[in-house]
Amino acid sequence: MRRTDCVALITTMAATSLLATSALAGPLHARAEREGRHRAAGHRVAVVEQAFDEACSDSAKSVLKSCRFGATADLWLAVGKCQNLADEQEREECADEAKEALNENKELCRDQYDARLEICEALGGEAYEPQIDPEQFVERIDHPLLPYAVGSRWVYEGQTEDGFERIVVEVTDETREILGVTCTVVRDRVYLDGELIEDTFDWYAQDAIGNVWYFGELSYELEDGVIVSLAGSWESGIDGAHPGIVMPATPVVGDIFRQEYLLGEAEDMFAIASLDEPVGVPYGDFASTLQTEEWTPIEPEVLEFKYYAHGVGLVLEENLEEEVRIELVEYTAD
Repeated sequence: MRRTDCVALITTMAATSLLATSALAGPLHARAEREGRHRAAGHRVAVVEQAFDEACSDSAKSVLKSCRFGATADLWLAVGKCQNLADEQEREECADEAKEALNENKELCRDQYDARLEICEALGGEAYEPQIDPEQFVERIDHPLLPYAVGSRWVYEGQTEDGFERIVVEVTDETREILGVTCTVVRDRVYLDGELIEDTFDWYAQDAIGNVWYFGELSYELEDGVIVSLAGSWESGIDGAHPGIVMPATPVVGDIFRQEYLLGEAEDMFAIASLDEPVGVPYGDFASTLQTEEWTPIEPEVLEFKYYAHGVGLVLEENLEEEVRIELVEYTAD
């Protein structure tokens, strides 16, 4: 996820019992309102009892078809390469590997589809198209849990399976206008064993209520100092992309949000898991932090936890399955 010049207040949308029960004004917000629990990517969240609109589920079905067609196309390309092998045994082994890859890819397609349907049910199922009013955004991002004041800087470190990771996040004095909203540009650099491997410019903005929105990112992947990919880059308003909320004005346990939306590319979600989680990191100990659970239907088996401290922001990222902790080691306020 990345950041730059924006924040927008969702205009009131008709017929949303979801919004009526929400402490926030926005179609991203879903509150536990009925008996029973619904599993969304590892997080048990309550869902509102309401009619299930078809826009979201129809979209999920279309992506499932696209995914399966892509898996089949990959199969035939692989088979074509196998057929060009001179040795018969090598051809057979190659064909078997291609078929195995097809089955794995189709299974992933189905898992992604199921994850999207869970999100559709949890958020109500209607089309996701937040209406952004630039007049309802403010200049500064001063949310106590995400204080993106110009000049602020965070440094995170942690050991991963790929090596030692160091992340430097800085709030720049640059802005970018997106959907008429002036967004703050936040630069996020990732180093692996001392080498810069990712350099991202994220675009954020805060609305008048206090929600912090994410409008997109420009992400450079590097190898040996050379840009090799822009994968993950997206911008609200282009190719069907929409902004999402990365920090609600008033967090409530059980609420879930879309952080971003570009189908098949940027579909990160998060849920408020706790409001008073104790955390200790090299930068300091915090008796009470906001804990979120994050996932994406694109990688349905991945679940991460993030912890935010008042007046500081993000202090810890955890992936329990991989036993990875990315911890705050330095923080400089504006």
